[in-house]
Order: sequence, then structure tokens, then C-alpha cells
Amino acid sequence: MKKRIKIKDLLESTDFGKEINVKGWVRTKRGIKTIAFIALNDGSVIHNIQVVVDITKFDEKTVKFITTGSCIGVTGILTESQGKGQAVEIQANEIEVYGTADPASYPLQKKGHTLEFLREIAHLRPRTNTFGAVLRIRHAMSFATHKYFNDKGFYYIHSPIITGSDAEGAGEMFRVTILDDKNPPLKEDGTVDYNQDFFGKETNLSVSGQLEAELTALALSEVYTFGPTFRAENSNTPRHLAEFWMIEPEMAFYDIHDNMDLAEELLKFLISYVLEYCSEDLRFLNNFYDNDLISRLKFIVENKFVRAVYSEAVEILLNSGQKFEFPVKWGLDLQAEHERYLVEKHFKKPVILTDYPKEIKAFYMKQNDDGKTVRAMDVLFPKIGEIIGGSQREENYDRLYSRIKELNIVEDELWWYLETRKFGTVFHSGFGLGFERMILFMTGLGNIRDVIPFPRTPRNAEF
Repeated sequence: MKKRIKIKDLLESTDFGKEINVKGWVRTKRGIKTIAFIALNDGSVIHNIQVVVDITKFDEKTVKFITTGSCIGVTGILTESQGKGQAVEIQANEIEVYGTADPASYPLQKKGHTLEFLREIAHLRPRTNTFGAVLRIRHAMSFATHKYFNDKGFYYIHSPIITGSDAEGAGEMFRVTILDDKNPPLKEDGTVDYNQDFFGKETNLSVSGQLEAELTALALSEVYTFGPTFRAENSNTPRHLAEFWMIEPEMAFYDIHDNMDLAEELLKFLISYVLEYCSEDLRFLNNFYDNDLISRLKFIVENKFVRAVYSEAVEILLNSGQKFEFPVKWGLDLQAEHERYLVEKHFKKPVILTDYPKEIKAFYMKQNDDGKTVRAMDVLFPKIGEIIGGSQREENYDRLYSRIKELNIVEDELWWYLETRKFGTVFHSGFGLGFERMILFMTGLGNIRDVIPFPRTPRNAEF
């Protein structure tokens, strides 16, 4: 058996006349008299390779089983294509059918399918052009993330998925337990006795790897986490998932300005990488879903991000004359419509906002001397709004402790976090980049459920 060659490599080859072996899934089969034309795809590239079959050379049973969705192996001669749209094709000498697909029940026939329908068959949607492109871009973005941080001397940290603390203080966490769900052990006051649980305390799935990354940055200087996080937020919107991935760098000796510099550089690197290495997938998505996709990506790379403070943004919005669905007022968090106005209509560039009111931000953010604001930063993109959220972290023990008490956060759950402010504390910063939110921007798609292989949303844990 000849060694398999990927379709991506064959489409770039000029080694005509050579016998090759290719394997993949049949996208379509059409024929004229004694000739059949098979469009074959193996996932290595968005394009198919055409296999030309002289039906008279093959038994009828083999040809019959070559249908849309079936998996086959082909040995044949690589030749210059006579048709339009491709440079090469394969003249088949041998065909082996690995897996058949009943045309009557295979759901991915040659016709347009809505993204909503494809979510119902998430086990098959990677075989479509759209999801093949999305998954290849997702891979490229993952690789580029590790490459960027590795080349800058950062260390990759594996933060725990099971945790006893709530990094965001929002309380929207999935509980992890082995206790009997019908008859859990109870304390005298009637509450669940988690002392008898596996970990001897109440535990949850992590909403962020930030706190653990902070601890490690206070030893290794520059680290990042990149892993799954979970929010039990009952939000059925195109922007929310219950399980998603986060990129979270944490850096000792970085102030808020260093933090902004890193965020801008990372985003531009990731976009540049995908523009260079996923050009064909981007072109497909640009043509079929969002005609402005590629130009918008280049817009991010080519423009320096505007930096402004929250108070200035509120004034701009109040004086805009624009009617917003959500109210604009100092002290309220900005909504996506406000963020997009700032980026798309006012500044017409990506924006980094800083110095938010402390009441709408997390307990760990560095408090400014005005007593009202914190050194938070949000990076805002066109079409999507916030893409990164971060801050300089509060390194002062007394201020951090005071904020924890102010928010009624259980001190015992964060004793280890507080202790880092006792032993060799230093100013440090970090941020979180929602990976799926970034993929959504990179692909031009409109729903976050379409940029993760198997989305987890309220009332949906299929596949």
C-alpha cells in the first residue's frame, strides 16, 4: 500500500504522472456515461481534489457504494486537470471503500444547510466547508497563542479546573460533588455537610485560571494559562457559552500600560498569523458569510489602538445624540452597543478603555487614589465589543483585604491569595481573552455556538 498523501499537498504538487494514494470523504459524485467525477476531501484544506473514474475499469458494486459521505481510498495517477477550478486531478486505478453512507439518511447532501440545522448534527458538521474552516482557524489560533507566549519567554501554567474559590465573585459556578443527590448528608442546621464530600469542602468548576496564574507569576515573572472555564449563567444569547476556553497571561513587574501594550501586541500577532496561514479558509468565510471579514482583520493589524478612560467614554456616549437600548450613566457598565459605537462610529479604531468604577469591577483590581476607580482595562473591537478584560492587580494587602470584606467574600477561601501580598508583593497585571469570542471575530460568524466543536449552553449538553 502506497503512503497516503494529504490533499493539501497534492493540490500544490506538480509531480504529474506519479502514482499517489489519497484517502478522504466523498463530498459529491457525478457522472457522464462511463466516467464518474468524485470530489474528495480529507480535512487538510478547504478545497476538494477531483478523482476521475473510468467506470468500465471497476466492478459495479464498488461504484455503487461511492456516495456522498462515504469514505474511500484512491490509488491513481496525478495529472493536470482539464476542467476549470482546479490545477490537478487524479485518474483512479484502484478504489477501496472504507465506510459507506446511505444516501437516503446521510444529512449532508449537496445543498445549503443552515447553521442552526448543523448545530443539531454537531457530530457531522466538521465535514462541511464552514466548520472545516472554523476548526482549522481554531487550531491555528491555538498554536499561535503558544508560539507568541513561548517566543516572549512566558511559561505555560496548568491552572486547576476544580476549585474552591470564585475568581470573579459572581457565584455562577457549576458544583462538583459525589454526594448523594437525593439524600445528601446534612448538618444540624439543615444545610449540606460538604465535610463528607470528596474534597471535604464545597468545590466547583473554575470560572478562571487567573488567581492561580497570579501566584505563579509572583515566582516565574511571566506566565499564562490557556484552558477551559465554566459559567453556570443562564444566558441563551449568541455570545454566551457555559463551557469556553480562556487565554490568561499574568505578569509581575507590569503596570496597566505594560498590560495594554501586551494585549494589543498579542491580538495583532494572532490576527496576522491567521491572515498568513489560513488565507483560503478566511477567503471562503469572507465570501459566504461576511464580505468585510478580511478587511476588518487587516484594519485591526494596521491601526494603533486608541486609549481612553471610562469617564471620557461615558461623556462621548452621552453627547453622541445616539439612541441606545441600554442607559448610559457614570457608574453603569458599558453594553456591547456602547462599546461598538465607540469603536465603529466615534474613534473608528480599536479602543482600550481604562479606569472603570470599582463597583462594577472585580475585587482584585488595583484601586486608584481617587477611591472611586480601578486600573481595569477592556479592549474593544468592531462588531463584537469587548474582546479582552484585564487590569493591574491590587498588590497592597490592606486595600485588597478591605475590598474582600466590603464585598462579603469569604476570607477563608482566599487566605492563600492574600498571603502573596504579605511575602514579597510587587505590582503585577494580567488579562483574559475569551478564545471563542476571538474565533467569532476571526471567522465573521454571528453565533458563538458555531466556533466551538461541541457547544455547551443552557439545556444543551448533547454530543
